[in-house]
Amino acid sequence: MPRTLNDRSRVYAHLLLGLACTIELVAGVPQSVAAQAPPPGTIVAGVPSGSVRVEQRTHGVISGIRVVRRFDGLGEGFVGPHGAVSLRNPSDNSLAVGPAHVVQTVNSQWAVFRKDGTPVYGPLPTNAVFAGFGGPCETMLSGDAVVRYDQLADRWLLVLPIFRRVPAGHTASGPRTAALRIPAATADSSPRPLPPRPAADSATGGYAMCYAVSTTSNPLGAWHRYEFLRPLFPDYPRPAVWPDGYYVPTSTGDEVIEKHVCVAERSRMLRGQSAREVCRIVPDVNFLNTADLDGRRLPPAGMPNLVLAAGGSQLRGVVDSDELQLWRFAVNWRDTSRTTLLGPERIAVAPYRYLCGGQLTSCVPQPGVDRRLDAQGDKLMPRLVYRQFARHAALVATHSVNTASGAGGVRWYELRASLRGAVSLHQQGTTAFDSLYRWLPSAAMDRFGNIGIGYSAGDAHTFPGQRFVGRSPSHAPGTLGFREVTLAAGEASQTNTLRWEDYSQTAIDPFDDCTIWYVGDYLRTGASNYSTRIGAFRLPGCR
Repeated sequence: MPRTLNDRSRVYAHLLLGLACTIELVAGVPQSVAAQAPPPGTIVAGVPSGSVRVEQRTHGVISGIRVVRRFDGLGEGFVGPHGAVSLRNPSDNSLAVGPAHVVQTVNSQWAVFRKDGTPVYGPLPTNAVFAGFGGPCETMLSGDAVVRYDQLADRWLLVLPIFRRVPAGHTASGPRTAALRIPAATADSSPRPLPPRPAADSATGGYAMCYAVSTTSNPLGAWHRYEFLRPLFPDYPRPAVWPDGYYVPTSTGDEVIEKHVCVAERSRMLRGQSAREVCRIVPDVNFLNTADLDGRRLPPAGMPNLVLAAGGSQLRGVVDSDELQLWRFAVNWRDTSRTTLLGPERIAVAPYRYLCGGQLTSCVPQPGVDRRLDAQGDKLMPRLVYRQFARHAALVATHSVNTASGAGGVRWYELRASLRGAVSLHQQGTTAFDSLYRWLPSAAMDRFGNIGIGYSAGDAHTFPGQRFVGRSPSHAPGTLGFREVTLAAGEASQTNTLRWEDYSQTAIDPFDDCTIWYVGDYLRTGASNYSTRIGAFRLPGCR
């Protein structure tokens, strides 16, 4: 959740944190930031040669996407059992779905809904799950909380980064298990004031990542809580479920061409036992995303987690690329010193240019106002979807790119991994249906191999809102054959900030392993801040 390109300093000191966090520099030397990088906010237009060949210029015409549920989540005017929501920008939308509940987070708030949209808990600060835990997980309220549902164990996972340094000498807390404290319901519709954003750090220690794992499939029950200390700023956590761990890559700052990827000891955390987190620093990389398992079919035994990044580097002014980069993260819990992160392997793809040149650019136009919206075009921001089939695995990744028409499109990829682990590009495409900008996507693949993608859509004549599109394995390769549907039609332009969402999110419903849930932002008429719309979609075959 970076704010400007200059407000987060680079952290070089690698603190000795004992067993809580093992750090190792991956082979490679970080390069200095090039002087030719464009000033922050500069829009880089145009497309690289060769990108047009994967643009889909016409809408899909096949009906088949059914919107089976839609309701407003956390946002302006939302009132739940515990009062009105207190909002921070951007929304940092996150959503997970269990057998009976939907859990949503926005920035520093969270709530629990029944699947019919009835709120049953919240809105409350995301650190409410750490009440009584002590330390920064309980006392420091940061944004970028992310929630996942672990289908393999039928448990919820909540990850909460700590964006301020903890005092030197602080000892990590945990594990501690406690029932979720549920306050009495209130009729108060006034938002609770949030604590002010902290000034510059005065502490001299490192940072922390907080994990909460539910003890059952009920998010309103008890949770195991953990704190792991980290030496590097833990921005944009992208938690992923994998059989041998919870993998959580983070960015280390907006002026740093390096990333941090960690894995927590899932098997012990599910039992509330003491656990470890093992981390690696990856220099000279743009952004990292770890493979997040959907469905209950397991990857081949011993398969490392697959880690993916886009090419290029906005800080060096390199906003074009024709590759994805792949690492293989293999943790060894018997001897963590033998944990390996191998890569990058280059996967050739059609050329692309980051939408508007990358993050923190005034990019997407809106009706009636000069304010343009950021597109986070420099990174594979949403989760990297992994689904295992009988003879192969599929990985689905998305990001936002320039289109030849001068607008923005969703570039999507389906990669295939063989049973022996070889990864290759299976198909790719870019939405370029018309003059609308489509950006900040999130994808999912159901158990039939259907792909669904939700994203923001808007332009100078269309208020920003949320749409959803998809494809079936029977459609022509590289095409989204299903007709696009609207989840939330925007009613107003956002004027208070260029930050728009920062990310949206999909989740697969574990009940049928094919209903795709999605959440994204829109503004209501007369609103000064965002609302969110949650929707559930079924593609053909899902009943």
